[in-house]
Amino acid sequence: MPNILLVGNGAREHAIAEAISRSKQNPRLFSYMKANNPGIASLSEKTLLGGYADLAAITGFARENKIEFAVIGPEDPLANGVVDALTSCGIGSVGPSRSLARLETSKAFTRNLVSKYRIPGNPRYKIFTDTNGMEAFVDSLEGIVIKPDGLTGGKGVLVQGDHFSTKDEALSLCRQILSDTASVIIEEKFDGEEFSLQCLCDGKTVIPTPLVQDHKRRFELDRGPNTGGMGSYSLPDHTMPFLRPSDLEEGLEITRLLAAALLEETGEPYKGVMYGGFIATKDGARLLEYNARFGDPEAMNILPLLKTDFVEVCRHIIAGELDKINIEFEPLATVCKYVVPEGYGLPADEGGGPPAGARIEIGDVGRARLYYSSVDQKDDGLYLSSSRAIGIVGIAKTLAEARLIADEGVRAIKGPVSYRQDIGTDALIRKRVEHMKAIRPK
Repeated sequence: MPNILLVGNGAREHAIAEAISRSKQNPRLFSYMKANNPGIASLSEKTLLGGYADLAAITGFARENKIEFAVIGPEDPLANGVVDALTSCGIGSVGPSRSLARLETSKAFTRNLVSKYRIPGNPRYKIFTDTNGMEAFVDSLEGIVIKPDGLTGGKGVLVQGDHFSTKDEALSLCRQILSDTASVIIEEKFDGEEFSLQCLCDGKTVIPTPLVQDHKRRFELDRGPNTGGMGSYSLPDHTMPFLRPSDLEEGLEITRLLAAALLEETGEPYKGVMYGGFIATKDGARLLEYNARFGDPEAMNILPLLKTDFVEVCRHIIAGELDKINIEFEPLATVCKYVVPEGYGLPADEGGGPPAGARIEIGDVGRARLYYSSVDQKDDGLYLSSSRAIGIVGIAKTLAEARLIADEGVRAIKGPVSYRQDIGTDALIRKRVEHMKAIRPK
């Protein structure tokens, strides 16, 4: 009965907790959370609430409960160095050190590393700490993407045509970003379709998990502001209908080359999840960004499909022995839909700012799986925060059936909430297929 520490309190971590709890080794789960997640708490032997920068509290909780290893869910504790602190106590982690977490915490670090080691996939880009040369570089690009250099919760990327129109607007946004942060990255805009490739890595071996497509836009047909993710889907063959096999191969090769580059650059093996956000273009797969942990919602698509004992997968990652375990996933489709407050993702003048502490009720979700995110469990019921509330996942042999199961689940949640109805629909997927046919005909 191994004692395992989980750090994190979102729906992603609820899915991780469930995967740990399914182990035949009867693990005892100890969870350190920033806010109480009722789903995680129900699966845990013991919980402790505290901030992710309080390394003394996290390591103290780990030592007190004789933890064998930890799984780190979100990016904030990784950025704060929780893995380093646990390592100093002799406790291994599924998650990279603070230095290696720069893969996510510094977009400039990753772009420069890819460039230095001549790894394919980078766009044309430049990093600016002031406005010198900025206008000339902007003028040299056909389309523009602007990124602050740091953690943005999946909401900080600004794309021409979506968030601004003209190059003058781009320059104004860059100046605004530089007034708040040390540097800004300007990149060429790719034309194509995005996909998420989450890989398990032990520093040497990189193992892909089923492909997932995330939908960050707040409203149907991918309209409205970016969010942390409104939902996602995956298919029984673990690929995407708008991709060629070479897209997956290229994305996987970029990740393997980057894992090797990280080891050479830092001397440390990367142990955890390397989650690449890629885009399929007319010229193949290109790299948008990396995250240093499972995606949220993408973790909810893949972890329920994992056939291999997750506890053993974690041990093999930490031991650097991923090549010695066969990792398998069920050949099933999944659809994840996030239930969010009605005003989620909207500015105040457009009805944003959800009512503080609105109460919700959960009826019978049927065959769907439910993963709690940012909710507050009180004695008299469940209450919303200002963020995503609950991830509802349908799993079935076909995408259509998985979507019906997810829809059944979201309809069971009553209160001032909203969700995207179109995730996993034939119409939205067909739109992507036609787009790729148009930009790279046979």
